[in-house]
Amino acid sequence: MGNRVIYLDHAATTYVKPEVFETMKPYFCEQFGNASSIYTLGRESKKAVEEAREKVARALGAQAREIYFTGSGSEADNWAIKGIASANKKKGNHIITSAIEHPAIMNSCKYLESEGFEVTYLPVDSDGVVSLEDLKKAVKDTTILISIMFANNEIGTIQHIKEIGAFAREKGIYFHTDAVQAIGNVAIDVEKMNIDLLSLSSHKFYGPKGVGALYVRKGVKISSFIHGGAQERGKRASTENLPGIIGLGKAIELAVENMDSYNTKLLDLREKTIEGLMAKVPYIRLNGHRTNRLPGNVNISFQYIEGESLLLMLDMIGVCGSSGSACSSGSLDPSHVLMAIGLPHEIAHGSLRLTFGEENTQEDVDFLLEEIPKIVSKLRDMSPLYEAIKNKK
Repeated sequence: MGNRVIYLDHAATTYVKPEVFETMKPYFCEQFGNASSIYTLGRESKKAVEEAREKVARALGAQAREIYFTGSGSEADNWAIKGIASANKKKGNHIITSAIEHPAIMNSCKYLESEGFEVTYLPVDSDGVVSLEDLKKAVKDTTILISIMFANNEIGTIQHIKEIGAFAREKGIYFHTDAVQAIGNVAIDVEKMNIDLLSLSSHKFYGPKGVGALYVRKGVKISSFIHGGAQERGKRASTENLPGIIGLGKAIELAVENMDSYNTKLLDLREKTIEGLMAKVPYIRLNGHRTNRLPGNVNISFQYIEGESLLLMLDMIGVCGSSGSACSSGSLDPSHVLMAIGLPHEIAHGSLRLTFGEENTQEDVDFLLEEIPKIVSKLRDMSPLYEAIKNKK
């Protein structure tokens, strides 16, 4: 493969598409006016921000005034959880989420627990799916928010969002979904899916880093998260990240336009990788739902090896992969998602996440299917546990 890098960590981040970058460029040096200023340069910036807001709204089936720009998906998650809790604490103090949420949700909920709120963390089945029955049983008179992610960032499992939203609506409980991994991979309509709040992040769909958005359905009672000026209709202070917002708007527009062809390609690469590895490598397990998963997500646990060693050896041959969420890669603990679906520590530690993107090819898959079995075999030869298994045969 020479010096070529095969990038297979699109769930962690993506590159900025050239068309997106070209759209952003004028807003760095030429059309740089502050969108809150009343002179022409500022008004032009304001107009560009509102056009980007329209693009995000169209992608979600929302209204433009329901879209608020943030500095990231994590900020949007924090705002949704803490903003609803703060604004509705007189009504109740109970929040329901799942055991496999992104750290931005999990840690926001833990913070609220320290402030006197009660949080129920719903279990998931072995595929990572939240049970609607479990959700129904967890609801209390004090429940003010249900937050269930649209698609999991590690194992790719897609939840039954429309059904969860319908139940929440029927009960008069706000429903938030972290859709950071879903944009561009799953068709989303906030109206049809009964979603009250939705978080997204630009850099997951070929837009710039440092910008995200929160959809808040009109009429939802939510507190401001950043206090200061009157930006974002008084809900989120801070001078607008003009180039970032423009880039987000262009990126989400392209993501929705190209979704069908993009997903068809990713699905083909995913299936060939899963089937090939399952056929070539013994003692492995696919994590996440077999079919109801993100089209580009492959998450496999290899018994008798350490995932970190596998990643380092893949890096040596130019392959960028992951053992879980980029946000928690500094942790030595096994993935909370893999633990939640029932994997023991030793198997969870041997996991590999590969997430495909538009630049990946069949040649990349062929290379993986040739090299991964060799690396796994080499690592297992150093494992006393694997040696014992072989000797038992």
